[in-house]
Amino acid sequence: MRGMELSLNHTQKLRLQRALESLESLSSGTNSNASVTVADSIPVNQEDGVLKGHGTTDLDGEVVATVCGVIERVNKLVYVRTLRARYKPEVGDIIVGRVLEVAPKRWRLEINFSQDAVLMLSSMNLPDGIQRRRTAVDELNMRSIFEENDVVSAEVRDFMRDGSLQLQARSQKYGKLERGQLLTISPYLVKRRKQHFHHLEKYGIDLILGCNGFIWVGEHVEVKDDMVEDEHTPTKPDAKSNKSQISQSLEEQEQTYTPLETRQYICRIANAIRVLSTLGFSITLDVILEIVDLSTKNGIDIHEMLGAEFCVLVAEKEAERRSLSTRKKR
Repeated sequence: MRGMELSLNHTQKLRLQRALESLESLSSGTNSNASVTVADSIPVNQEDGVLKGHGTTDLDGEVVATVCGVIERVNKLVYVRTLRARYKPEVGDIIVGRVLEVAPKRWRLEINFSQDAVLMLSSMNLPDGIQRRRTAVDELNMRSIFEENDVVSAEVRDFMRDGSLQLQARSQKYGKLERGQLLTISPYLVKRRKQHFHHLEKYGIDLILGCNGFIWVGEHVEVKDDMVEDEHTPTKPDAKSNKSQISQSLEEQEQTYTPLETRQYICRIANAIRVLSTLGFSITLDVILEIVDLSTKNGIDIHEMLGAEFCVLVAEKEAERRSLSTRKKR
């Protein structure tokens, strides 16, 4: 994480430097033509009428990079995508945010962007699950859905005129997140993929990799269909049904407590993400599970995962994995 610093001894510094040099040589060998630094010349064919985009300029008849990053080409457009940049939202991004304010007919969320995002009351499912027009009663009951400091998952719907984002949460997979940890990492470490919601059945944990750099690690929650539940509820309540409802409410309160084993898995997975963020490695599900397995196989406690020795071990393991993958490709 941003505030996490490593205190390495001389041997650990040498091991970490050797692993990082190995990773740098592997990346430079595979992406030598794609990565550029400031003032590097970008090879283009001037006869095709190339369009110079962000991060490029024309110098003495050559296209030169003005930032460090990776060359991207879209038809005739050539631009440089910076590696360490702020979050640049796109429509359809899965994000995790925190509620800052409950405003009339909307919630204002902090999403690690230059401006806050807006989630309209009309852009999400109501608790009863019925598709209907929002009334004044729904607006009065907004705090029963989300209130300040609640963590929410949603999707980027559109850009507003002032540059802020408009979100939507019309699916059952979106909504309030509870019983877990919210991690903040650099957004460039999370790549856009087809799947950002992950259910780790082995650990009973839900993992949400937000494109905005907010990552949620929490206890798995089953998505309930409110329409089906309404069909099974009795129409004429009696004394027996009231007693059963009271007993069920007590059982539900007991079930709200997260088991100790699940909490330990949440902390272990969260520490694995913190280690990857400290080393500057991309955050993917496969890499996270590999680090968790590495810590359990070596008998490393949860608090020891944030130590210098384990971080060096992870860097060496990643260098070994990438070298094996490049050998297989050859």
